[in-house]
Amino acid sequence: MRRFACLLALAAAALPALPAAALDEVLYAGLLRQHTREVNDLARVRVDYAAIARSADWKKLVASLAATDTATLRSRDEKLAFWVNAYNILAIDLVAKNYPLESIRDIGSFFSPVWKHEAGRIGGKPYSLDQIEHEIVRPMGDPRTHSAVICASTSCPALRREPFSAARLDAQLDDAMRTWMADPGKGLKLDRADDTVHLSKIYDWFEEDFAAQGGAVKFAARYAPDDTKAWLKANATRADVEYFDYDWRVNALR
Repeated sequence: MRRFACLLALAAAALPALPAAALDEVLYAGLLRQHTREVNDLARVRVDYAAIARSADWKKLVASLAATDTATLRSRDEKLAFWVNAYNILAIDLVAKNYPLESIRDIGSFFSPVWKHEAGRIGGKPYSLDQIEHEIVRPMGDPRTHSAVICASTSCPALRREPFSAARLDAQLDDAMRTWMADPGKGLKLDRADDTVHLSKIYDWFEEDFAAQGGAVKFAARYAPDDTKAWLKANATRADVEYFDYDWRVNALR
């Protein structure tokens, strides 16, 4: 019996190591192309939550997220891309599971907000959206992620219609910021006559994240269109800052 056990152990050691399960980015990319649409309203990109709720492939994607071994994420960019994707997938999944609804906030309540509910499992462990955003993504210290972490709402920056990838993360985050800051409806708008800068409410909520980068206006100016950037450079010190109202209606394709 002992000899048989040794033979089994030797045979197992001779087998090639199986790769760790990972988020299926190829599947995610296809699902984003299939179930999202660019639109001309404030959402900019809308999601077909009803179709996602019926999609077997979407369930496979969420399962691949649950099976991912996060210990295999080595570099900062690998970790950041993965966790931003994870947040967006689980936010979409929460809405799809509860669709139809007016706002993602309707899933929770004042005393038990949706952000603190279990949103899904990653690597076999339960996570809430708050845990992913505030305990993992934000502590990595890159304020550009505020253009990438999307809470399924109309005033959020537009959902990117491709996964974030470690190999292209820096360029993708820069592009997401430029797209957001070029949006006068919910990103950045100048009122030159009144010397007022209108910014997303996100800059107000997460003011401390931008402080180390010179503050909200200075950070936003880096990614603004050239004419806006020039005006801000000349007038930012005397300009007033106001924030857009936040539209929490779900970014659903209707």
